[in-house]
Amino acid sequence: MRVGVVFPQTEIGNDPVAIRDYAQAVEGMGYQHILAFDHVLGASTTNRPNWRRAYTSKTPFHEVFVLFGYLAGLTRNVELVTGILILPQRQTALVAKQAAEVDVLSQGRLRLGIGIGWNDVEYEALGEDFHTRGARSEEQIAVLRALWTQEVVDFHGRWHHIPEAGINPLPVQRPIPIWFGGGAETVLKRIGRLGDGWLPQLPPDDDMRAMIGRLHDYARAAGRQPGNIGIEARLSLSRTPESEWAAFVEAWRGLGATHLDVNTMDVGLKTPQEHIDKLRYVKNTLGL
Repeated sequence: MRVGVVFPQTEIGNDPVAIRDYAQAVEGMGYQHILAFDHVLGASTTNRPNWRRAYTSKTPFHEVFVLFGYLAGLTRNVELVTGILILPQRQTALVAKQAAEVDVLSQGRLRLGIGIGWNDVEYEALGEDFHTRGARSEEQIAVLRALWTQEVVDFHGRWHHIPEAGINPLPVQRPIPIWFGGGAETVLKRIGRLGDGWLPQLPPDDDMRAMIGRLHDYARAAGRQPGNIGIEARLSLSRTPESEWAAFVEAWRGLGATHLDVNTMDVGLKTPQEHIDKLRYVKNTLGL
């Protein structure tokens, strides 16, 4: 099981030196990937008194492709993972270009985790249709994979029309791996047909075992090998007490998780160095 970290998007601050030091410390400790959340815009709560969502306009977020372009030159081995990029609110050809560039600059270290998101305010501001996001994401995946593997693409779908054009440079990975976030049954079916992996944010219990079983069934129905679909668990320290860390990790091993990331946000850490120290403690405590 490959073990990585969740980039502390909302807590790391804006000092580029601190971000550099964090990424290099993570790699130096032997963590194998850095996963970053994605949001472009946050909604103001001034005229939305009933807003109960996780993020607002006061929540800081580094843009993931720019961040990974920066980290690509500061690291050597650690994988760079979006977890997740809200794909349908972005222009598909531009995502293909940005992802390919990160993959080139990192020498093949990008993994693209995608999802459809929940923030209709963000979709509206970015000029994309919130209501067609699920179906549109499937066509987006076809477009991305075509642009990453073909020098010239001629694509005509419901939402995308590419008249004999292509991106240059192409990525190192052809295609870049696409993983999915989310836990709805529609998402499981989509992963079974189209995904390279799944990023669930749920505990390793009997319900999860059943979900993985259904995912594997959907993969077989699509003529795919279930073992080729990765599963990335998340150990969020704010949700799992230290006394349960080891059992959590072992339970996920038992369910066949291929990856695990450690999330240090929301536990009261005040500085980037405190996040680094906590990651070192987790790694030493669990022998990861």
